[in-house]
Amino acid sequence: MEKQQFKAESKRLLDLMIHSIYTNKEIFLRELISNASDALDKRHFLSLTNDEKRVNQEDLKITLSTNKDLRTFTIQDTGIGMTKEELENHLGTIAKSGSFDFKQENKDAEDIDIIGQFGVGFYSAFMVASKIVVESLSANDSQGYRWTSEGADGYTIEPIDRTEIGTTITLYLRDNEEEENYDEYLDTYKIKSLITKYSDYVRYPIQMMVEVSRPVEGKEDEYTTELELQTLNSMVPLWKRNKKDITEEEYNNFYMNKFMDWEKPQKVLHYSIEGTLSYQALLFIPSKTPYNFYSQEYEPGLQLYSKSVFIMDHAKDLIPDYFRFVKGLVDSDDVSLNISREILQQDRQLKIIARSIEKKIKSALVDMLVKEREEYESFYKNFGLQLKYGLYSDYGAHKEQLQDLILFYSSHEDRYVTLKEYVERMKENQDVIYYVSGDSIESIKKLPQMERVTEKGYEVLYFLDDVDEFAIRMLQTYMGKSFKSINQGELDLDTEEEKAEKETLKKENASLLEALKDALKDKVKDVTISSRLASHPVCLISDEGVSFE
Repeated sequence: MEKQQFKAESKRLLDLMIHSIYTNKEIFLRELISNASDALDKRHFLSLTNDEKRVNQEDLKITLSTNKDLRTFTIQDTGIGMTKEELENHLGTIAKSGSFDFKQENKDAEDIDIIGQFGVGFYSAFMVASKIVVESLSANDSQGYRWTSEGADGYTIEPIDRTEIGTTITLYLRDNEEEENYDEYLDTYKIKSLITKYSDYVRYPIQMMVEVSRPVEGKEDEYTTELELQTLNSMVPLWKRNKKDITEEEYNNFYMNKFMDWEKPQKVLHYSIEGTLSYQALLFIPSKTPYNFYSQEYEPGLQLYSKSVFIMDHAKDLIPDYFRFVKGLVDSDDVSLNISREILQQDRQLKIIARSIEKKIKSALVDMLVKEREEYESFYKNFGLQLKYGLYSDYGAHKEQLQDLILFYSSHEDRYVTLKEYVERMKENQDVIYYVSGDSIESIKKLPQMERVTEKGYEVLYFLDDVDEFAIRMLQTYMGKSFKSINQGELDLDTEEEKAEKETLKKENASLLEALKDALKDKVKDVTISSRLASHPVCLISDEGVSFE
């Protein structure tokens, strides 16, 4: 056994690995399990291509164990294993990825799903371990070897007696520090929670002996503790199953458990895209507005997986802000990850996926609007305000995407309508879309201005939210029709006879109008005869483009 040194640049990279590249120590387990999964993939592929190396599928697994007395954490796999040369190349040379090389050599093979890319994930274990021992026997060798390292000082490789193909990695945990409790990685509950969080959908079983409490037969209130081998991961992601085989209850339970909602989702979007860029998506529209939806505490974004391994919890770049109410996840083999697999790079693949998701969400909403009007109106009461904010944001850049999804309460049959529905039933020669702003439907109906407009047979949209007027200013027009408030400027509702009568009344009552204007000079700009009124004596209006409280 001879001690070997890491190269100078490798020492520097190792220091970066421990202190800079990874920001969350607990992801060491994700990285080691991903490496073990890759090793199992390689052995499975070897088994398919070489009859002499055939192995039963049920023998491919990952096993975890701890020793609290020695303060060790062990992960063992029955994967392809490593030869002495591979130990030197893959562990002795930091950033040398055996998984990447294997994938390149077999890039035409279909049954390969390699997770590792950079050859640095293994070294994340030094964040929690002061010493690492790797024992391995390759499926292509008869001699086993042990690789031992305490970090930047270097490593040793020595032959060992080992009969089982695969790799065993033992971490000797660091001593606890003031702000770091490394003992938590010896706790079964903590380990199980990390598996669920990061590696629940690795396609090989991750097993561990777990203490379970069972009642003693024939003795009330007495229990015995036993060790039981448990599989900690579910292996098959719901989103990778065929939609036809998934029940509504399974979707609902997955959503409520995954996203901590007490209510089942209103809408489920489950689909996959295949081609030059492939991904699977499982998206949900909540049935209720989250309590903190309009606060800074709410974190939008979709969960991101790569090859079923959890990468990010809130990938904001995968979904536009006006669809921020959508929850769910995306799993893609094609996204480019950074070296620590923690942050998504801004690249072409990401933008393509985001555009695709945006189109899918809009298509689903349009479909709901057309085919399930009551369901859409229920959705709109929860999240319509967000769509309006989307119209207003970025100077109206998203109006083509959102204008047909917006609803307004209307004087026509007292119901919500789309802008398209309004325009399609406009009166002949009507060139504006009439609207009125107010605090409530009841208060708007009592406005003096409403009586005359509706009497003339014009439909009026009710703007009940503060953002409504800002939103239509961004729209400017819809299908060539501009927007007009019945509280502003001239409405031009009169016939020629009515216009003539109005002018006569102005002349006959000129002195009265002047006296009223003088009496109210600090409160109004002008006083005039109005054709807006029917049974009401007076109303207030503002100039075009000017609003008032």
